[in-house]
Amino acid sequence: MAAPNPSIKNVADIKFRLLRPALTSHYECYFVIPEKVGNFMGKVVPANTNTTELLTLSCSEASLPGSSLATHELNNDFTGVTQRHAYRRLYDDRADFTFYVGRGYEQIRVFERWIQFISGEQQTGSENLNSFYRVKYPKDYKTTIYITKFERDINQRSKDPKKPNNLVYSFYNAFPVSINSMPVSYDSSQLLKCTVSFSYDRYMAENKAGVSSSGTNPEDQSLFNNGSLLGYESALGLDLGVQPVDYFNNTSPNQFNISAGTFTVGSGTQ
Repeated sequence: MAAPNPSIKNVADIKFRLLRPALTSHYECYFVIPEKVGNFMGKVVPANTNTTELLTLSCSEASLPGSSLATHELNNDFTGVTQRHAYRRLYDDRADFTFYVGRGYEQIRVFERWIQFISGEQQTGSENLNSFYRVKYPKDYKTTIYITKFERDINQRSKDPKKPNNLVYSFYNAFPVSINSMPVSYDSSQLLKCTVSFSYDRYMAENKAGVSSSGTNPEDQSLFNNGSLLGYESALGLDLGVQPVDYFNNTSPNQFNISAGTFTVGSGTQ
């Protein structure tokens, strides 16, 4: 094979290839609640509220997964040469998702109840020393999680059905394994966030055309992820009952210093 030769690039080509980077703030996480887990949760969210949509909207941070190849080392085939051959793909053992917590603590309640269902904790008399637990079968609490990565111009790019415009990561047999501690203090108030770690068997990355997995308008979702919380309920046509971000209602946008994924409350705000 001939070695590649350097070639001259024009300005238009450089702009097209380098000045259109992907941004971290345009994404959507979609959680499928197992049927038996949903029945066990009961009314942990306000009436007329879809738990999946609530988690999708309030997921403020996630990580695209990584993987590696396990290799076998060969030293004896060629003198002075070390070769490596792949024999297995290894997946990350955890996927972390961070959620904004609403005034009704719905996000915390959802994952607390999910973990309670998995462990089969005794509900009545749980304060007794002889309380028991009985772990459920995996098929009852495992599910599939999706992370859809897209860009702000997804609606324009989706006009060509043959051109993939988003990247979908599917996490198979996922379930929550831990809820990180959430410090509270009398210092200056900050947004309460809940970080949940999920375990999963493997993931699949696919290029897909069309809108995001939940059917939410991706442009509205990207505005939410960027921090434009004002009026998000009316923009998405949702009725969440107890709004997760009631703190920001009836305030003017210039009271906030908003950057992607970060909210700083200015003076005079709650």
